[in-house]
Amino acid sequence: MSEITVLQLLHGMSVGGAEVLAAGLARRLRGQFRFVFACLDHVGELGAVLRDEGFPLVVLDRESGIDWKCSQALKREIAANQVTLIHAHQYTPFFYALTTGILRRRPPVLFTEHGRFHPDLPNKKHFLFNRTLLRKKDRVIGVGKDVRRALIENEGIPEDRVNVIYNGIDLSRFQQLNSDTRERIRKTLGIDADCFVVCLVGRLNDLKDHSTAIRTAQRVAAGHPNFRMLFVGEGEERQKIESEIKERNLEGIVILLGTRHDIPDILHASDVNFLSSISEGIPLTLIEGMAASLPTVSTNVGGIGEVVVEGETGLLAPAKDDETLAKHLLEVARNSELGNQLGKQGCQRADELFSEVEMHRRYAELYNEIAGVI
Repeated sequence: MSEITVLQLLHGMSVGGAEVLAAGLARRLRGQFRFVFACLDHVGELGAVLRDEGFPLVVLDRESGIDWKCSQALKREIAANQVTLIHAHQYTPFFYALTTGILRRRPPVLFTEHGRFHPDLPNKKHFLFNRTLLRKKDRVIGVGKDVRRALIENEGIPEDRVNVIYNGIDLSRFQQLNSDTRERIRKTLGIDADCFVVCLVGRLNDLKDHSTAIRTAQRVAAGHPNFRMLFVGEGEERQKIESEIKERNLEGIVILLGTRHDIPDILHASDVNFLSSISEGIPLTLIEGMAASLPTVSTNVGGIGEVVVEGETGLLAPAKDDETLAKHLLEVARNSELGNQLGKQGCQRADELFSEVEMHRRYAELYNEIAGVI
């Protein structure tokens, strides 16, 4: 049989959970499959790196609304690359993958849904579209049980067509660091050795709800004399976040680090891995913190409860509840034994459920199944 070519279709290749997963699949499985990338909207920082690594990548320059020219451009890429299957990440890329089959044959589509918008409500248009254009060989994956439920209940995808593959990471990157990492990173950031440091890794967008994180930081700072909260990431909300930090007199306490390429180091320089999201799938950033043996304090939304076990690997609170989040952080700050225990058990859970090796094995098996190899 000829080589299996997988076209990974995304909005763009910025640094985010779906994009990191797609890049990891291509890098790890390139000996078994040929990977090409198509981006609806933009290249992105990670896309530029993948091009340098030799992966073909095109941008389809999608326009607003339903852009049939974009669909036609995708059809041409499919033909030019002799694509065996399309792996679409998120719903809009899935939509465009399916449209390539209107009035003509198309390759089978694997759709991975990485998370859900908030509020997550039934969509009648999606129901009709999905039921009409899904074909026998197409497959749908939710990155968690909560995401799978939403695909069935809100998107109308038949229950027997949707499976779960948990997101996985290279755990060793977060577990094998030099003993001086914590001291070295803190020194470069200007943070004292005895500071209580909380780290939030995520794009600066509304779903991550940095406003709640800032209110939480204000409460913790009032109860702890030496506290810092780190925001790692970039995004469209940066200016708003900077203004809120200034309004609450938290400059120097809440620190924006921007995009970083040393996340394992930043986590090992921290005491707690934190998330204030109002909507999530299976967040890689929480798994990374667990792999680094950090306790988790987070809102309990979407699939977070599938990642974090309340009271065993972390402490959870309702969305937007800065009072409870601050209470949890202060509890960990004042009880190092609790923090160590939560972190240790979190690392064990990451090993058991969220290994990149297992995730890649399952996707490779699925690619071969769709392509008719098994």
